[in-house]
Amino acid sequence: MDPLRRSPSPCSSSRPSSPSTPPCETLGPVGIEAVLDQLKIKAMKMGFEFNIMVVGQSGLGKSTMVNTLFKSKVWKSNPPGLGVPTPQTLQLHSVTHVIEEKGVKLKLTVTDTPGFGDQINNDKCWDPILGYINEQYERYLQEEILITRQRHIPDTRVHCCVYFVPPTGHCLRPLDIEFLQRLCRTVNVVPVIARADSLTMEEREAFRRRIQQNLRTHCIDVYPQKCFDEDINDKILNSKLRDRIPFAVVGADREHLVNGRCVLGRKTKWGIIEVENMAHCEFPLLRDLLIRSHLQDLKDITHNVHYENYRVIRLNESHLLPRGPGWVNLAPASPGQLTSPRPLKVCRGAHDDSEDEF
Repeated sequence: MDPLRRSPSPCSSSRPSSPSTPPCETLGPVGIEAVLDQLKIKAMKMGFEFNIMVVGQSGLGKSTMVNTLFKSKVWKSNPPGLGVPTPQTLQLHSVTHVIEEKGVKLKLTVTDTPGFGDQINNDKCWDPILGYINEQYERYLQEEILITRQRHIPDTRVHCCVYFVPPTGHCLRPLDIEFLQRLCRTVNVVPVIARADSLTMEEREAFRRRIQQNLRTHCIDVYPQKCFDEDINDKILNSKLRDRIPFAVVGADREHLVNGRCVLGRKTKWGIIEVENMAHCEFPLLRDLLIRSHLQDLKDITHNVHYENYRVIRLNESHLLPRGPGWVNLAPASPGQLTSPRPLKVCRGAHDDSEDEF
């Protein structure tokens, strides 16, 4: 008899071979649940980081939407009528704020893209955006491959890109399709119908269905992706979200009095459009997706999928020759490497065997 089998442990002697193995019975409390408290305390001390990018034409309410999401003046928008000139080229502007709520600190970085799609010739107008996203991956990679690394590497990678679709009521424009095809390989993309109050409810629903058909036809896989549903609960929740994407949203950063209560909304001569009222728009769905239910998942997919894909490609391009344990000889990326589209082939987790591409 194998000597390793002569004295089995009490826990493993009666363990069934079925997948539904019952937990080992303990004689008393051990204190394992205290691990959650430890993680919470550590997370509260360190705080959280979240980097979001908003992309869309001028006048679609991107700045107002960001302020509405976080209920603060994250981004100062220019009041209408000031005659601010349109940028001749696409420019990227980033602002960083620390938002605190009930002791939880969130370091929020918002990147705006004024000038996108505003020119007569929009050929390759997406290159600065893709270059910026890959540049943040490159910065993180250069810090990660150092022999002596920082204990906490600053994370400037874009975790989510909210793409604002103009409320034309028809379908996605060629510019939207070309850009989204490249963007979804590099970052988590959440499309929204901007200024949805300019459409009737019937027009809004028909517009959504046409956009969903465009996304399927052109193989544009927006967040949340099907191949990353980890369990049945994820599938149920994400399938409901996928059915409502793109969200029809309305932004407002002013409060109005409605039936004795203050609500965020836009005042028109027909009444007040309540931002947080699902009967008026789908802003609550967008807020819940980005902050309340999927914020950590967005960060996990960014690190384990999009960044990992960039990292694998860069290491393969470096023609590295190992010079010792953990040694990597990697030259900084060239501008052409940062703007070139990259196929996404790395999926999260070892359990994704059959769905390793999207």
